[in-house]
Amino acid sequence: MRRPSELVGTAAVRPLRRSRITLMTAVVATVGLAACGTESAGTDAGLNAGGAEDRPRTAFSKMLDEVAETCPAEGPPQAPPTGPANSVPSGSEETPPSDAVEPIAPTSGPEVELNARDWCAGHLHEERVTQALRDLKNPSPADVRTILNDLGYIDERIHGLRKSGTATRFSLDLRDRGGRLCMAGSAAGTRTVVDMCVAPATGPFKPGQRKQ
Repeated sequence: MRRPSELVGTAAVRPLRRSRITLMTAVVATVGLAACGTESAGTDAGLNAGGAEDRPRTAFSKMLDEVAETCPAEGPPQAPPTGPANSVPSGSEETPPSDAVEPIAPTSGPEVELNARDWCAGHLHEERVTQALRDLKNPSPADVRTILNDLGYIDERIHGLRKSGTATRFSLDLRDRGGRLCMAGSAAGTRTVVDMCVAPATGPFKPGQRKQ
């Protein structure tokens, strides 16, 4: 038979052990929750970073679609007329001059190497970029980049941006959906010139490869 003092000591130890077990369980649970929170935060950060990186490209693709919204589907562009400019009415005594030259259809360049959609969109890009850059007086490469960015052209599609005399030259890689459209521009205030060009269908873009 245990003495009263022994019973009291045993009763005091049991609550102490239960308190230690409860404390350890709480600590383990807290550590587990913290780890889950860290993992979740890391995953969310990764997703947000990926989304932030893709947003400019998504906006760029949307801009290309908006510019080409009124353009025809991918196909060969309409060939320019090849007949004489003025036909002679039937029964007329007039004959065309012997030195008349019949227009020759192009065999290379954007007219034959771009599809209908890119050919149409190319003229629209020429107009919108030219109009935006004409307001700049003595434009620097930084000025030109800012204007192009404002129009929706992202940095990774802007190439060869450099000062050349009083003008700033640049190229735009507008290849999309297997197309070959590009732009070659010279920003010089009211003397700004922007022309469409043809880039290789695949591979890295190099400014000045196939200018019009």
